[in-house]
Amino acid sequence: MFADFGFGVLVITFLLSLYGISAALIGHFKKKQAWVESARLSMLLTFPLLTLGALTLIYLLVTNDFTVKFVYDVISFDMPLYLKITALWGGQSGSLLFWSWLMAAFATAVTLRKWDRDREFLPWVVIVSCVTIAFFLGLNIFFENPFAHFWVSVSGEIFPATFQPANARLVTLDEIGNGTGLNPLLRHPGMIIHPPMLYLGFVAFVIPFAFALAALVTGRTDDRWIRLTRRWTLIAWLFLSLGLVLGGRWAYDVLGWGGYWGWDPVEIAAFMPWLTGTAFLHSVMIQEKRGMLKHWNMILIILTYALVIFGTFLTRSGVLSSVHAFAQSAIGPSFFIFIGVTFVISVALLIYRWAELKSEGQMQSMFSREALFLLNNLLFMGILVVCFWGVISPLISELLTNQKVTVGPPYYERAAGPLFGALLLLMGIAPLSAWGHTTLKNLAAQSNLQLEKRYALAIARLLWKPAVPALLVLIGLFASGIRDIYALIGLTLAALTTSITAYEFWRAARARSRAQQENFFVALWRLAGRNRRRYGGYTIHLGVVLMALGIIGIEMFQTQTQKSMAVGENIQISGYTLRYDSLAQFPSEDGRQVTRAVLSVFDKNGALLGELHPRYDVYPSGEPMTIPGVRSTLADDLYVVLVNWEGVSEQTTPFKIYHNPLVNWLWLGAFVFIFGTLIAAWPDEERETIPAQARSTQAAFQPGD
Repeated sequence: MFADFGFGVLVITFLLSLYGISAALIGHFKKKQAWVESARLSMLLTFPLLTLGALTLIYLLVTNDFTVKFVYDVISFDMPLYLKITALWGGQSGSLLFWSWLMAAFATAVTLRKWDRDREFLPWVVIVSCVTIAFFLGLNIFFENPFAHFWVSVSGEIFPATFQPANARLVTLDEIGNGTGLNPLLRHPGMIIHPPMLYLGFVAFVIPFAFALAALVTGRTDDRWIRLTRRWTLIAWLFLSLGLVLGGRWAYDVLGWGGYWGWDPVEIAAFMPWLTGTAFLHSVMIQEKRGMLKHWNMILIILTYALVIFGTFLTRSGVLSSVHAFAQSAIGPSFFIFIGVTFVISVALLIYRWAELKSEGQMQSMFSREALFLLNNLLFMGILVVCFWGVISPLISELLTNQKVTVGPPYYERAAGPLFGALLLLMGIAPLSAWGHTTLKNLAAQSNLQLEKRYALAIARLLWKPAVPALLVLIGLFASGIRDIYALIGLTLAALTTSITAYEFWRAARARSRAQQENFFVALWRLAGRNRRRYGGYTIHLGVVLMALGIIGIEMFQTQTQKSMAVGENIQISGYTLRYDSLAQFPSEDGRQVTRAVLSVFDKNGALLGELHPRYDVYPSGEPMTIPGVRSTLADDLYVVLVNWEGVSEQTTPFKIYHNPLVNWLWLGAFVFIFGTLIAAWPDEERETIPAQARSTQAAFQPGD
């Protein structure tokens, strides 16, 4: 009964979404606001309805109703309550429902705002939101019904069916058993939180896309749609960033290969909209400040929406082999058609309005801030091309030659590595540049060469001081014995960016402190409060630098060894000695068969540092899971796993040991990164009046907003 009720809620919500699309179209073309308001109200109803549908499915999960196929596939009777609830997004059909529910939540939130100034945008925001909701609900209703029952045919065969089959009866709990249980890899806390963060990032990017399409349809070529959606874009970017970081942490803790990012196709599918979203966040600043790059911003947000749906398609269609992907499914063609149709319509609207999206300014120097931001965008697009080709080339190869070409990490690292390095350099230099505010009179009086020299000299005057600490870091690294050219370049660039960012904080706070007669730290606090967008961005840059340290450390300096050891035997790696002390095998309370080793860790002087406990768990379903033993410090990680456990002799135990220098700076940097994003997304305080002396101090060649 509850399953039928839940399915009925999905059907009603699907029809309501279709009505919202129709009513909004009628209201727009017939200029009848009542129809538009009716469309808005119908869309507002989708959220409570889908909340009811999601709660119904959760009820079926926590009450162990194994007559529902989705429940049978993702839980077992002995699973803890929190895992049964989070199993909502642990399978194909439930995750699609969860996607729709989040989309309805964001669409509801955005349409609750006041629309007095932007009434013409409303019908198109409703249409885009309802189209997206209807698409995902259609997948649930026609292909992946989370409420589908098991049925018994006349011949006694048990099978699932979306709709009630003829000459069949519902299966009973006694006939179906106690469920398969959630994949052990999905029981990690990171995997419980990772999918919701990723989905939140995906669905939130639909909002700026909806406003962009509304601007194209209505002919609003100013930057109003950008200002309306700036915080929505930041929220989307924040959640998507969180999802990627949590996914990396899950991989590091669970997959047992000593790394956090394997350039897996599904990882890249989530990374690609992050690339275009990051480029969009930078380039919209140019449109706001200089009235430029209007075409480019439209292209970026259209690409971001298409890549959000494309990433969801890759994860759920089964066309790619991945540890993250769901099983083969019939929904792939529907996704492909939806991506194609929405992309073609979006591009057609952009072409239709192309002439009206003229820039209000022009690039005056290759060293101006807008030029450096544009170069930043091009680097992001270069990385996107590398990633996109790496993902689709196996599919193209299989289509043309019937053989799937494998694209591994070496391709991505060699192609994208230099681009990431250039981004790190630009991240440091761009804050020192100025927006091109030269007047027409001055522009006519100066040649292009004079302008270039003016901008370049301004950057050079500000660059030399923070460059000194970076040079000292380079000398120190070389003196310490580091000779890897890529490591030296990466660490020096990280030091330069950190030095420049700290210098910008100090320079601006000192100017305010002198002008306002304030304590330096009070001045810094108030300065950041007045322009959270700028200083939140600087904090994000510091987070990226810290993450870069962790990435460089593990990528350039990781060492590993493997050995089968007897109890009492030692192994050495990177100045550490590990002694194999014991091995125990025992059943856990939840039915797992646990194999746990104990290793003592000693430093180079023989002092005991602690113990590591790598495990090999086998779940009642027969699925194994490797749990590494990890000793973490800010300097490094010792990471030990039991490998090739099946069939080993009783005398020795095989271990694989990784030494991962600086890796924890990656996770520390992620916290700083998220903190900076929250600062940037927080509303600015009202600007106070600044005396003329302070304004003159902060005038020419100061960082812009």
